[in-house]
Amino acid sequence: MAGERAFLTRLFRAAVAAADPEIVLGPFLPPRPKGKTVVVGAGKGVAQLAHALERLWDGPLSGVVVTRYGYGIPCRRIRVVEAGHPVPDQAGLDATGLLFAAVQGLEADDLVIALVCGGGSALLPAPAAGLSLQDEIALNEILLASGAPISVMNMIRKQVSRIKGGRLAAAAWPAQVVSLVVSDIPGDDPALVASGPTVPDAAGVQDALAAVRRYGMTLPPAIMHSLNTATAQAPSPDDPRFQRNTVHVIASASLSLEAAARTAEREGIPAAILSDSVEGEARDVAQVHAAIAREIVQRNRPFPRPVLLLSGGETTVTLKGHGKGGRNSEFALSLAIGISGVEGIHALAADTDGIDGSEDNAGAFVDTFTATRLYQRGMDPASLLRRNDAWTAFSALGDLFVTGPTGTNVNDFRAILIARHPM
Repeated sequence: MAGERAFLTRLFRAAVAAADPEIVLGPFLPPRPKGKTVVVGAGKGVAQLAHALERLWDGPLSGVVVTRYGYGIPCRRIRVVEAGHPVPDQAGLDATGLLFAAVQGLEADDLVIALVCGGGSALLPAPAAGLSLQDEIALNEILLASGAPISVMNMIRKQVSRIKGGRLAAAAWPAQVVSLVVSDIPGDDPALVASGPTVPDAAGVQDALAAVRRYGMTLPPAIMHSLNTATAQAPSPDDPRFQRNTVHVIASASLSLEAAARTAEREGIPAAILSDSVEGEARDVAQVHAAIAREIVQRNRPFPRPVLLLSGGETTVTLKGHGKGGRNSEFALSLAIGISGVEGIHALAADTDGIDGSEDNAGAFVDTFTATRLYQRGMDPASLLRRNDAWTAFSALGDLFVTGPTGTNVNDFRAILIARHPM
């Protein structure tokens, strides 16, 4: 088991390395402007992006970025501030003010480099007129518990914000804004990463209201009132303030999964990438993965053994219990139930930013006997899953996967190794 877990860990490291800021930033840096260069940004990996930018940029620059508590690293010219994630807080509200201040008074010859990655939605609270920070916190909690995909959550968030939906880029006009985006969104739409503070999209208030109805959300009256006002509409992509701006997705789940596949194949294990944009309930997605793994073990199809199954994207968890865990540990626990007793299977499900949910683990390891070992400790896997208590399960087994902050975020990483012969 130790050998398989070491192999899966190497694959995770390869996936993260493929999104290393030092590697991915360089090809997308714009030319030096005639005027000033100002850097703004937000996300769980933005401090590492800022640090790499300072090393790669050959001219003067200044600016400010905001990251999660404990994720900051020292920069010489770019100020790094920390704030609450996944629950917004006053520090994030203050950081939003700092970003707006950084882009005020710029001219057409100035350049804004926006570093944007996953986590920025919570890190940049900016309630719309008539709303409070508590309203935005309440909205965030409802969205996280709704089971809606991240793309839908961010579509709603941007309609009740003063910074999301391209509004930060609009505030920087007439300066040119170049957005360098590390995508944690299935499909890699840059307008949805961190709710697009510098990238507008065509989705509007009516789309947000339709999503609220579709997912059965009950939003606070103040939020609903804001959504139904004319000022809620985010600027559209054809707004002339965005005409000079450019957007580049510099790292994504697709590129990271391909790096993991190459690593596996160098070690003699064929790899199959199922998808880089899987969405849906984590426990349901896990059951589909488990069914494919069982088919391979029992019938040697659709892929012959040995094989490594890889997938990415961002699953969701509709909270029904009061346990601890995130979407990757919930996937792992459901997978453990689905492959219980089917020998020769080892798996890792983890978030590439190093944090799954609100605990300190990135995810968890799973194998053929995970469910059995839980039963032996007097713990019922199905009951734990119903309570959304996957962290407790894997903590008891010593199977949590802990990495600490990785410095990037390209969404979920799932690797299922199916041995040549059952063990």
